[in-house]
Amino acid sequence: MQLVLCVDLDNDLGRKTGFDTPVIGYENVEAAAVALATADPEDSDVNVLFQGLHVHETLTAEEDEEVEVAAVTGVEGSDIKANRAIGEEIDTVLASLKTGEEVRAIVITDGAQDESVLPVIRSRMPIDGVRRVVVRQAQNLESMYYTMKQVLADPETRGTILVPLGILLLIYPFVVIAGIFDVAGAVVLGLISALLGLYTLFRGLGLEETVDRTADRIRNGLYAGRVTLITYVVAFALIIVGGVQGMNTVDTLNANTTEGLALLTASAGFIHASVQWFAAAGVTSSLGQITDEYLADRFRWRYLNAPFYVIAIAIVLYGLSGFFLPDTDVFAPFGLSDLAVALTVGTLLGVISTLTFAIAESKYPSRRDAAV
Repeated sequence: MQLVLCVDLDNDLGRKTGFDTPVIGYENVEAAAVALATADPEDSDVNVLFQGLHVHETLTAEEDEEVEVAAVTGVEGSDIKANRAIGEEIDTVLASLKTGEEVRAIVITDGAQDESVLPVIRSRMPIDGVRRVVVRQAQNLESMYYTMKQVLADPETRGTILVPLGILLLIYPFVVIAGIFDVAGAVVLGLISALLGLYTLFRGLGLEETVDRTADRIRNGLYAGRVTLITYVVAFALIIVGGVQGMNTVDTLNANTTEGLALLTASAGFIHASVQWFAAAGVTSSLGQITDEYLADRFRWRYLNAPFYVIAIAIVLYGLSGFFLPDTDVFAPFGLSDLAVALTVGTLLGVISTLTFAIAESKYPSRRDAAV
């Protein structure tokens, strides 16, 4: 059996004519179409109902099987509630069709918005076709409006389109305000261009999710009182100090060297002056992480290896970089014996810490390991 199903998502038929829906049968749908056309001749759902009657007549003349036509309506305002109401009316229509044949639908709509109900219909019966009815003078107008509405309702698409557009529209008022305060317009344009460039770069590389996750972790850490937030800030400050100290050392070496400073020498000077600061940053951040793991009852003895490994690596790098320092009035390079001591101490420190905490973990397992 073929069912011609006319869809009125916002219930113009019920609201404007007082007809009870669903409307089933050719005569009833024809009466409803005439009533709606009389009440509001400009309503596009009038075309849907008459198109449904036309398709019914065509199929009746061409097909051997039984054909029926019905009109179902939703509710005004909410697509979700409208889809649910249409689903209930379709169930009523199917229950009224006294046939043992499979019911297949041809759906008649007046635009893309009404077609959002297609999954609801498809869940109840197969769909042989969809006919969209639009007025010729305004073809695709409603579909374009609905598409734009959907695009602007999507948070991701809205941010992609409207944020750059909003920044561009702010260029003129920013330049005017800058002129009032005697600020060069080029500076304002440069800042806005930088903002657009950063936004485009973040969108292109897909970094917005990473930034959002990082912000969520920081916010959750503040609420949870995580020690790592403090230690990471301190570690970052130590890294900056170490970098500045290393660059100052390179400048000092360059000033006290008659020949051009080689890349190996400059790297050795930078590492030798900054490695202790970098090591302090590593130890600070690792201690914060260990503290948080202990407070969260996830502590393992092996976690204590981290600060000792950092110190061991720092000792090795300090001795190795000192060995390659040039002999100047300010710096004296390390000898082979000094390098050997640094390498030995760094190696022993790493090995001893590993063995020590491995033994401690085997003899004094944490509560989590003991439970396992």
